[in-house]
Amino acid sequence: MPTTLRKRSVVVAGHRTSVSLEEAFWAALREIAAARDITVNHLVSEIDHDRQGNLSSAIRVFVLHSLRARPEDAALTAPAAGATPNLNARGS
Repeated sequence: MPTTLRKRSVVVAGHRTSVSLEEAFWAALREIAAARDITVNHLVSEIDHDRQGNLSSAIRVFVLHSLRARPEDAALTAPAAGATPNLNARGS
């Protein structure tokens, strides 16, 4: 799988900014946004709201948490903004 970064413009809190992510993360972000029936810009704004560190890293962590939290047959979901998932919890 290619790991080339793709830079794209997004609007966060009314301001245009650019974000560099691997295509796999852009694809997952689009899938998550579609499952929630919101735009990618809206989803990125939610991620940005309580983030610590840079936006690209916050998006990658959000996508990772979303994929880990996803039941096999349900739409992608993620912890609420600012929530820290318990990565030590054992799955069923």
